Amino acid sequence: MRLAVEVERFSWRCPFAQRDALREVSLAIPAGEFTLVVGPNEAGKTTLMLAIKGIIPHSLAGRHDGTVRVFGEPVAQKNAAVLARQVGYVFGDPDAQFTALTVEEEILFGLENVGVPTSEIGARIRRASELTMISDLLDKPPYDISGGEKQRVAIASVLAMDPEILILDEPTSMIDPLGKDLIVDICGSLKRDRRMTVIVVEHNVEAFAPLADRVVLVRDGRIEREGAPRTFFDDVESLIDCGVYPPQVTQVFARLQRRGLYAGPLPLTDEEGVAAGTRLLQGAGRWR
Repeated sequence: MRLAVEVERFSWRCPFAQRDALREVSLAIPAGEFTLVVGPNEAGKTTLMLAIKGIIPHSLAGRHDGTVRVFGEPVAQKNAAVLARQVGYVFGDPDAQFTALTVEEEILFGLENVGVPTSEIGARIRRASELTMISDLLDKPPYDISGGEKQRVAIASVLAMDPEILILDEPTSMIDPLGKDLIVDICGSLKRDRRMTVIVVEHNVEAFAPLADRVVLVRDGRIEREGAPRTFFDDVESLIDCGVYPPQVTQVFARLQRRGLYAGPLPLTDEEGVAAGTRLLQGAGRWR
């Protein structure tokens, strides 16, 4: 099994901080896996992503211990240009990434920075814009489009560089429900068609849980829990105590389970919930 990311006992503290933002974190992410990272605010999720991207320690001052590797090589020893091609990072606020006057120029900017040959640029812009459904926005200023469109432009700008790892840091936090659905659809396409290594940091657990191969809980600078969604969401009450809210359908059936009215696996999607509820109403009662 090829590992895309290896984090070994990694700790990080910002200058003048009273405590570590990350404390002896260890994590291994296989290539091609879709990983959902959850946890309360200020838990260390973004700090961990910045370490994987290499912004820590290359661009942010601080004290660190342990090692972060991307495809077997320590991030601290990797060239910034190599990291830019291997790891794509989309911030929660897309405006923070924009530098150009049109959407097409925005996508072009990243391609030129990583040295993509001129002969490939047109095809890359076309593929990325089609995947993110922004082909009709290429001649528009990125600051004059909707929040959901801005987020898709930011994703297209990173995807055009063809990274092996894509990090999306709270991609649905600033957009409307329709825009959120489109972002989830894009992530589904990346998993289904490209088998790209995708890491999503997100509070909107309900939307991304069905896509995840694994869910990781970060709390107080540590990885407190990780596992496949089916097992990760088994203990609904403890997750809620941590500020992580499983899919609503999972919460409903967990209540039924506590009352002895349901004994099957907890559903993750509405479709699974409908099927489980139908069996209960048909008199199946408990089953395992």
